[in-house]
Amino acid sequence: MLRAIARSLLWLGGWTPIGDIPDVPKAVFIAAPHTSNWDGIWALIYKVAIGIDIRFFAKSTLFWFPLGSLLRALGGIPLDRNKAQSAVSEAIAMFHNNETFYFGLAPEGTRARREYWKTGFYRIAKAANVPVFLGVIDYSRKQVGIARRLDLSDDVEADLRKCAEFYKDIIGRHPENTTPVRFEP
Repeated sequence: MLRAIARSLLWLGGWTPIGDIPDVPKAVFIAAPHTSNWDGIWALIYKVAIGIDIRFFAKSTLFWFPLGSLLRALGGIPLDRNKAQSAVSEAIAMFHNNETFYFGLAPEGTRARREYWKTGFYRIAKAANVPVFLGVIDYSRKQVGIARRLDLSDDVEADLRKCAEFYKDIIGRHPENTTPVRFEP
């Protein structure tokens, strides 16, 4: 029933869901660009519409009643931004402690424009030895979903070039807030 409601919401919103549940038991999913609160809402609706169990961090201040109960039911894990350094270790541990585990995050780490992506998704995927799936929330094409698999190499720059090439034509809700695909020097 919830899946049908989620699919209806996507349709009513004019969104086309893309991609399917991957055929691997563990993976990191990134969603970009993240320029609006609506990105998370549409991503969660998509997640329910296709029936995929992706866990994700959300800032702990969102976990008030009743929103916190809903976020937890949808896979949310509270993140204390004052202790964000431990988030990567926590995510890696979740991969090691579960037979199957999907974890999603926005590499920008915020809706505001930054000068670079955060490295957490990359470090998590490398340490857990899992692929990265490139997710999109493309407002120009009204597409949301899982677009492509990226198997990380030992060449960070080459992997980032692949991400940059993929995301170059993906338009966020607020394009001026789009963070360039590069890591902190």
